Amino acid sequence: MATTTKATSLRDRVLPVAVMLLAITLIWYGGAWAMNAQGAIERVLTPAGNPWNWQDLLSASLSMERPVLPAPHQVALDFWSSLVDWPIDSPRNLLFHVAVTGQTTLVGFVLGTFLGLVLSVVIVHSNTLEKALLPWIVASQTVPVLAIAPIVLVILGSLGFEGLAPKAVIAMYLCFFPVTVAMVQGLRSPQVIETEMMHTYAATRWQALWLLRLPAALPFLFPALRVGIAAGLVGAMVAELPTGAVAGLGARLLTGSYYGNTLAIWSALVMSALLGLALTMAVATVERLALRHRSQA
Repeated sequence: MATTTKATSLRDRVLPVAVMLLAITLIWYGGAWAMNAQGAIERVLTPAGNPWNWQDLLSASLSMERPVLPAPHQVALDFWSSLVDWPIDSPRNLLFHVAVTGQTTLVGFVLGTFLGLVLSVVIVHSNTLEKALLPWIVASQTVPVLAIAPIVLVILGSLGFEGLAPKAVIAMYLCFFPVTVAMVQGLRSPQVIETEMMHTYAATRWQALWLLRLPAALPFLFPALRVGIAAGLVGAMVAELPTGAVAGLGARLLTGSYYGNTLAIWSALVMSALLGLALTMAVATVERLALRHRSQA
């Protein structure tokens, strides 16, 4: 009975994902055929001077060297080639760029989380600072990161900060907001009777924060961290664009666009999605461990 239940549960989890993946693949192939057909006729079939039919058009559309929309198998082959055909320290290897972007993301994530925690604690303990800071915190997210990234990079560059630091600041800029908003709500989540009990025991503000508010805010913190680390990855990739960086997934995207190499662009996009998934799964793992320890305590 238990085995049947587990098999049913596994099927219920896997089947919807498999069906959606199949649907996306079929739509992708259809889009690749439609978008590449004209180019295949003009650059492949017509210059050959031979009669052709729809099967020839389909084959040519899904095997172009520089397609408008690469087919899934073309992206998969280019992705695999970039991993196994070049040394890991080569700029042609996607893992080389993953290491650069991942480092920037993690540094920005740590800085953004720290800033968000500090701001949330300050806001919760001071009504004046809440009124002064919270509107500006919200307003900061209305400025497109593509607009603010060059400004931040130029300012920090003039101050002598180069390399990792300016890009990590852009990642931090996108990370701190979800952490701040979620932690403000989480730190205010304890009930009145719980806060009154802390007053009864003559606990200081910092004792109440450490013993009551922070533990109560953990269920609010980790979902914000998952959002924050994904946003940090976006910020790290965006920060690589205006710097003319030669390393990082953002730089890989930019190089692919310069040379019209759509396969390289799509391979980098797939790798960035996998990196984002790995980072959010790592945060989710920490969340399970922390909340399990909290429930056992």
